[in-house]
Formats: sequence, C-alpha cells, structure tokens
Amino acid sequence: MSYHEVYQTWQKNPEAFWMQAAEAIDWDTPPSKALTDLGGDLYEWFADAKVNTCWNAIDRHVEAGRGTQTAIIYDSPVTGTKAHISFAELKDRVALLAGALRDKGVSSGDRVLIYMPMVPEALEAMLACARIGAVHSVVFGGFAANELAVRIDDAQPKAILAASCGIEPGRVVSYKPLLDTAIEMATHSPAFCAILQREQSIAPLIEGRDVDWHDFQKGVTPADCLPVPGNHPSYILYTSGTTGQPKGVIRHTAGQLVALNWTMKNIYNVDPGDVFWAASDVGWVVGHSYICYAPLIHGNTTIVFEGKPVGTPDASTFWRVIAEHKVRSFFTAPTAFRAVKREDPEGKLVQNYDLSCLGQVYLAGERADPDTISWAKEHLKVPIVDHWWQTETGWAIAANPIGIEELPIKLGSPAVPMPGYHVEILDDAGHPVADGELGAIALKLPLPPGTLPTLWNAEERFRSSYLNTFPGYYETGDAGMKDADGYLYIMARTDDVINVAGHRLSTGAMEEVLADHPDVAECAVIGVSDNLKGQIPVGFMCLNAGSERPHSQVVAEVVAQVRNKIGPVAAFKTAVVVDRLPKTRSGKILRGTMVSIADGKEWKMPATIDDPAILDEITTALQSIGYASC
Repeated sequence: MSYHEVYQTWQKNPEAFWMQAAEAIDWDTPPSKALTDLGGDLYEWFADAKVNTCWNAIDRHVEAGRGTQTAIIYDSPVTGTKAHISFAELKDRVALLAGALRDKGVSSGDRVLIYMPMVPEALEAMLACARIGAVHSVVFGGFAANELAVRIDDAQPKAILAASCGIEPGRVVSYKPLLDTAIEMATHSPAFCAILQREQSIAPLIEGRDVDWHDFQKGVTPADCLPVPGNHPSYILYTSGTTGQPKGVIRHTAGQLVALNWTMKNIYNVDPGDVFWAASDVGWVVGHSYICYAPLIHGNTTIVFEGKPVGTPDASTFWRVIAEHKVRSFFTAPTAFRAVKREDPEGKLVQNYDLSCLGQVYLAGERADPDTISWAKEHLKVPIVDHWWQTETGWAIAANPIGIEELPIKLGSPAVPMPGYHVEILDDAGHPVADGELGAIALKLPLPPGTLPTLWNAEERFRSSYLNTFPGYYETGDAGMKDADGYLYIMARTDDVINVAGHRLSTGAMEEVLADHPDVAECAVIGVSDNLKGQIPVGFMCLNAGSERPHSQVVAEVVAQVRNKIGPVAAFKTAVVVDRLPKTRSGKILRGTMVSIADGKEWKMPATIDDPAILDEITTALQSIGYASC
C-alpha cells in the first residue's frame, strides 16, 4: 500500500486501523475496543486491555527463541567501554532488579525516579519498573538540585535509582551530592535510594536510606511480569513549563506499545534484528521512545551511547559507531550534525568509514535547516528524513514514512502527517488558513495512541496548556504552513513568529537564509522589541571551523540575502557572529532566553541549559550591537 492508501485507511476507520496495529502486541487480555471517549475532550486507548511492557520488550523475544540476539550495545568513548547484552541476559538483569525493587516495597502504581547517565543500567531501571507496574520518572542526569527537588515533590517517588556520577568530555559530574541536596530541599522523601557506583566517582552512602545497586539485588528472587490495565501510566516525563513548574507528561501503557511498535517499520524502516541508534539521552522523550522502548518492543538492537558528536574524540564519532555496529537507521538532532559540519565542513572524516549498512537518517528536536540536510545527504548518500514530533506526542506527527513508501523530500519540510494525526493550520480565531499561509499548527482530537492523555495530577493545566485555545484541537505551540501536496512546514514556535510593522514573519524562514551562507555553521534569529516596528529580527551566527572571512563581510552578505529572498518587509539589518549558541542539553536553542536578555527583561537561568557561561557571551554580543542594556 502507498502512504496515501494507508493514511486514508486510518481516516476511514481510525479504531479499526489501530486495532489491527494492536495485533502485533502480546496481550494478557486483548482490548475489546480501541478508543474510550471520557468526555470533555479526554480519551484513552485500549483501556480495558491487560498487558506488560517489559514482557513485550524482552521476554517474548526470548520465548520466541531469539534470546541470543543482542538487545543493547553499550558504546562509551568517554570511558573506553563497549559491551553487548543479549535479550536473555537483559531479561535476567531486569528481572533481578525488579525483584529487588519489589522486595523493598515498590509495587504497581508506585513512582520510581531515575537519575542516571547513558549506561545500560538506566534502561534496565526503566524496564524493571515496567515489569512490576511501577511508574518511572527519568530526570536527566546532572540536573540541578532545585529542579530535581521539584520533580521529587511532584512525582513523590517511593524509590530513587541513581548513579554516583556522569562523565562529560574532560570532566566527571558527581550526581550524588546533587541528589542529596535535592532530597534535603524536597518536602517528599523517598523510602530508599539505590546507587550505581561508577569507578570514576565513588559516592558515600547515607546509612538507612541509600543502598548499593549490586548489593541490594543479592539473593533476590527475580520478578515475573505483572500485567497492568491498558490505561496504566507507563511513565512521567517532565517538560519545561512557562510558569516555572514543570509539566508531567504521562504515557499510557497499551497505547505506547501499539504506536511505538508500529513506527519502527513504517517510519524508521527497520526489521526485527536490525540495529537502530537514537543518539539522544534517556532523560529526553527520544531516549524513552527510541533508545529504550520502541527498538526493544520491535525486536531491534538498540545502542546506548555515552559520548558527544564532537570531542569524543573528534567529529568522526557518529561514523565510527555506525560502521562498527552496523547501524541500519540512525536518529539524531540537527544541532548534532551542525556541530559535526562545523568541525568537518567538507565531510572528509566520513570517507574513513564503510557506511554501506546505513539505510536512512532521521533528524528531530528542532527545525532541520535545508543546508544541514543537504550537507548530510551529500556525504552520507542516504535519505535524510526530517520529522516532527514533541515530548507530548511521544512519536512523529509528521515524517517521510520510508517503511511504507519513500516520498519525495522537500527541503525544509518534515513531509506529511502520520496516520493518527489530523493536522490543521489555524488563524488566531481558530479558522483554517489557505495553503502557504502561516498559522498555528493544531491537531484534531482525539490524538492517536502513544500520545499524552493528560498531565500527571494536573488535568486543568492539561486543558489550559493544550486544549482551550482551539476547542476540539490539541494546540502544538508550533507555527507553520501546508503546501498544496499536504507537506507541512514547521517554521517556529508560536512565540517565535514575530510581528514586524504588522507583518507576521517566521524567524525560521530567516534562519534558513542565514544557514545557506557557505561560512555559517549554525544560526539563530530572534525578534527583539522595537519602538517603531514592534519587533525586529536579530541574527546570531557561528562560523565554520577554518573560516577566515571578516565577520563584518559575512554579516553584510546575510543581510543582503535575507533582503533578496524574503524582502525588505523582514527589516533584517542586524546580525552578529558568536562562538556558540545557548542550548539545552538536548540541543534546542534557547531563543526565548535570548529575547529576554536582548529586551532587558528579567530572566531565569534555564534548568536544561548545557553551559550557563554561554549566556554571558550572548549578553556581551547583544551589547555590542546596542541591546541588553538593562
């Protein structure tokens, strides 16, 4: 079937479509129906089923005779460690950890907070929770103590599973002091903490509360898989909120199983046994969906990578891992490729590796600018698939479904909506706009399986954040447009659509022009306040390694390019060259913080920032062009 035929099959009978997809899952009690309408725009998928995620991710593959297949490849250039864990070995390790949690009083519905780096034990912790019906909440390793405390108080975990440290290029980040401080700051206290001691930093344990990861598993009876209702929460994943209080996105067990399993073949084009690599972190949604759950559920080998795209040891790391482990599909963020491109603009390092195993590459996390896609396509010689989704959705809203049909790639577009998603572009009044017009991107309810049904203990906040602006729709918070072929273009967050003298303009469109300049490795455009025009755009550019062009010349050229390609209406006259852009640890550029600095407003240090010192550099750069005076 073609993509259009598959999408139309879903449109004609959404529940039948997902019931058919559900046949690929091992159910203890199969669902009697797909969708339950709870009223008030709240829905649940496969609610009356009984199922266990860990069984579907591990045990069933062992039972099917594939226990010797590698489930997890651990590749850690920062420690010089590599390991292969088979499905049979993973089952034993997870069952033992689950038994230890059970013996310490953790039961179905209890929350377990996980605070770990990219090590196999992080996945084992998630799967052990799933095995006994506990609800895990993974917090990015190294998160500041106050942010960790907020999450402890909101989730109220019975247990915390943590590592003694994480390892960054050139430094060791001790987690235990951060954890201890967070528990002191929090109102809620866990019953116990299990600490994985890493040799790079052995942490002192607090008697009566802390237990050693290995010691507390000794002599334990391994736990069997406990079936849970289809609408049982699988996990809580906190995403930043505008009020400063993080939002706890939850995922129901059955919908997650069905949707993620469906995506592995239809979107990512892998078969059971293939190696799939998502170069992300377990602290982010990509790590939940596509490092831990989806690959293992589908019977793929997943890679746990503890390193960086550059610096561990150089810009060839991605290519080394792909070639060495025979990766079939690779998933990363555009910012990672931009970092590689900046260090190796001519792609010379790619030529040192046999990448014939690689079938396709997927980019997500922020807009994939056409220049980055073209660079990757030129050097990797495979389809480069931009696709768009969110923490809240858990899987792709729009993509090029190569496993169904490889559609023509249009640079700047994440292609077309996936089955399950009815996408509309709306004006401020909630009316659909014409093709090619910029508007708010909204998804008609109900959302498909695997997406968030609500927020953890915050239904009213769920409504105010996502449902109230456009009744009958989920508000994505992104702005964009559709073309006549139904391709989507995600141009900016809604907040990043700026109003220049009454004209609504996309900062993303301007970034595409800047990125097209041969000396520009990475860029960002923000809208700053202007007394005459309301807002005007300001550009920030990082140049390629080895670029010797005068900065003033590059700035003059990109200003001219924006005027030529977008027009004088953009009023783009100011840009500055910087060494780095402020980003979250997942690679998103902190445009909102940059706007606050430029406008002289009070701002809070983002909890997810990769390196706080960069904001001082941005402030200095803004002051050099007449902003950030307050």
